[in-house]
Amino acid sequence: MALDPQSVEAQSRLAVVLADRVLALRADSGAADLARGEVLVNQALAGSPCGWPAHFAKGHVLRAQKRWEEAVPEYEAALALNHNFGGAPICLAWCKLHAGSIEEVIPLAEKAIRLSPRDPAIGVCYNQIGTVHLLQSRTDDAIIWLEKARSAMPALPGHRGRLAAAYALKGETERAAAELAEARRFTGDDRFSSIARLKAFAGPWLGAPTTRALFEATYFAGLRKVGMLEE
Repeated sequence: MALDPQSVEAQSRLAVVLADRVLALRADSGAADLARGEVLVNQALAGSPCGWPAHFAKGHVLRAQKRWEEAVPEYEAALALNHNFGGAPICLAWCKLHAGSIEEVIPLAEKAIRLSPRDPAIGVCYNQIGTVHLLQSRTDDAIIWLEKARSAMPALPGHRGRLAAAYALKGETERAAAELAEARRFTGDDRFSSIARLKAFAGPWLGAPTTRALFEATYFAGLRKVGMLEE
């Protein structure tokens, strides 16, 4: 950006990084990051209205603003303009999950796997598939996919937290406790210390009321079974 302030690619990539920091819940300056991201996205779209990076960046900023339904057409435009871009269906899958269209998540995750089978972040796709199975009470299938997610990306606490819930729902309490302990070890904060803390941390990102209800009936129910306290 310093060398070429008009670079659409730089504008788009920087907007994505700023949104990613918010999506990862690592930013103390989330509002400022998203405000800057919006400016960059507008500049990128003005410079390249038919460029897939600008549309992907806009979708990313909208998703970080929890405007999931508005983000969908931007990610779809990015994928239409670049059919081989595996990142778009991954992000679309999250938007569909948060917006309540849970039945559309697995096909999108499977598409991302087909497009980029050696992606170092492929565990995210496995996690998406496992999460849908978990939310729809297909616990055996959930465990299979969440174990794949854990193996692919072992340091991600979210994968381990969902696997802990699935194990607990299956009645495998020792394995559930071990995964919950690992989730706590990898977080670096206290989000897995109680149901209340986890909801305060992640609750706003669970999405539409229908999706939140499914998380309550499965994910949080599993964590309660493994002994996570309410407060």
